[in-house]
Amino acid sequence: MNYRLIRSAVRLAATAGLVALPLAPAFAVTEIQWWHAQTGGNNDIINRLADEFNASQSDYKVVPSYKGQYPDTMNAGIAAFRAGNAPHIIQVFEVGTATMMSAKGAIKPVYQLMKEANEPFDPKAYLPAITGYYSTAKGEMLSFPFNSSSMVMWINKDALKKANIAEIPKTWPEVFEDAKKLKAAGYATCGFSNAWAPWANIEQFSAWHNVPIGTKANGIDGFDTELKINSPLHIKHLQNLVDLQKDKTYDYSGRASASEGRFSSGECPIFLTSSGFYANVKNNAKFDFTAAPMPYYPDVKGAPQNSIIGGASLWVFGGKTPAEYKGVAKFFTFLSDTNRQARLHQESGYLPITKAAYEKTKADGFYQKNPILEVPLKELTNKEPTENSRGLRFGNMPQMRDIWSEEIEAALDGKKSAKDALDAAVSRGNALLRTFEKTAK
Repeated sequence: MNYRLIRSAVRLAATAGLVALPLAPAFAVTEIQWWHAQTGGNNDIINRLADEFNASQSDYKVVPSYKGQYPDTMNAGIAAFRAGNAPHIIQVFEVGTATMMSAKGAIKPVYQLMKEANEPFDPKAYLPAITGYYSTAKGEMLSFPFNSSSMVMWINKDALKKANIAEIPKTWPEVFEDAKKLKAAGYATCGFSNAWAPWANIEQFSAWHNVPIGTKANGIDGFDTELKINSPLHIKHLQNLVDLQKDKTYDYSGRASASEGRFSSGECPIFLTSSGFYANVKNNAKFDFTAAPMPYYPDVKGAPQNSIIGGASLWVFGGKTPAEYKGVAKFFTFLSDTNRQARLHQESGYLPITKAAYEKTKADGFYQKNPILEVPLKELTNKEPTENSRGLRFGNMPQMRDIWSEEIEAALDGKKSAKDALDAAVSRGNALLRTFEKTAK
């Protein structure tokens, strides 16, 4: 290669003004890494939110990354923090709250983040039923509510019509009876079911019936809490599921959300899972569907009480630069916009996190045309919350759910009685709580 000729050509081009002198370096865009656990339609919504924020300004770029289901995402984030390469934002499911709260130094509390970044932030603008779950006793928000939900009962209306069931069931005895009719009408593998076994049959079940999951207001008032999930009512409910599992009137669908397709495919005509399942049902169900409040036992005094939130919030990891935190704070302000929150609620089925977004959705007449999306809000506000229904804050909760699931499965498989299974869930769970209590001090 003739390097002398090349150099001459460059000099000639420069002389002719064809080679521009380098300009002052442009300001680099600050990247904000956002790890999440959303799939399907909700993953599309997350990507669109990031794209819209990125297009709205030129200083920051939010980069969303799917990291698996909720437990996988939280574990990946904790491992990344220990390795020194944590994301800026991580989506953590509600039962990871105590674990994140106890990780002092690992997180940047949202109320501090917003104050230091001089971003407008009023905790009172957010729905208290949601923010209370993620706040200190003083009302200081530790994480940013994002995709809050509650549990509802999804109903295949075409299936009910086929089985000559005139009304949507309201109580557990009615669900059991209707599930038998549905099975006889051709739904042979599943009369009714649920995703998230411990969330459905222990956590939401307890709050809806105003019975404690544990002492100390389900752990909210102190980590020295003890479990109470082996009450006569809990045992009765699990025994009913065990009995109905034998002929598939009830059919177990696992510990998490992977089984939700059993409803949208038409296999299970009655299915309890998150209200946030809406986007997937809307996109995939080939039948007329609706959602209804969770069923209850009518002989339980005061039932139904109120539901508790599920879903997840956005936590901010510690150890980032002021410029990065400024970008995160601006993104949270962006997410809190009333119109954006209303649209997010209406498209995903997750709850609006601000009072203004809820009021706008009502004022627009949206719920008159889409009553499904108001069901979880009505459940959450059905009655003033009690110590049994404010929520829960147990340490090591992801592992706790695994223990509860193992014992529920042992009962459904006929390896233990319902009472023995729940007694074991309590004793094993309490041991886990004592371990957490020692590390959290």
